[in-house]
Amino acid sequence: MQKSFSLRSSILAAGVVASLAMVGCTTTGNTQGKGSAPDSRAELESQSTAALTRLYSAMPGTRELVAKAKGVLICPAVIGGSFVIGAEHGKCVLRSNGTSRGYYSTTAASVGWQAGGQSKAVIYVFNTQDAYNKFVNSDGWSVGADATVAVGKAGANGSVDTATANAPISSYVLTNTGLEAGVSVQGAKISKIKM
Repeated sequence: MQKSFSLRSSILAAGVVASLAMVGCTTTGNTQGKGSAPDSRAELESQSTAALTRLYSAMPGTRELVAKAKGVLICPAVIGGSFVIGAEHGKCVLRSNGTSRGYYSTTAASVGWQAGGQSKAVIYVFNTQDAYNKFVNSDGWSVGADATVAVGKAGANGSVDTATANAPISSYVLTNTGLEAGVSVQGAKISKIKM
């Protein structure tokens, strides 16, 4: 019994070390919203603008969707690593009518057979006033528990599909290779922070 516990502990410790090493590899260098975590408010703002620009290029119709939205939460560098147990973390800025309204952190965890590390941008579009108000007035907000978030999808013409545009909240995930279709943000916990 003692040997199996030690072996399990060793494997878990090796997994944690490997995860941290993989995360470190993804955060080297200043990639302007494509991998490095923002250290300051100015850097977060700059990376968020870059992430929105990438979204607009990746999916036609998103610029118009964001322009008419009640608010948009931009998390330009959500950095994650995993080896059986995964974790993601990033900082976000909430904008409404083109003005920054607050700063947030996002955290998510997962369990399952997985290995790797990556950085991605996650953008939440609040299409209704009610959804935006519930988010702003919350102390902590979890995707799935506090709100249902539609995964942003392209329609037949390559633009934002109607169901996504009409959902109270929609999300878009960008990696270094572009827009990731069908990626769920279920379980992400978002909390207000001071920057």
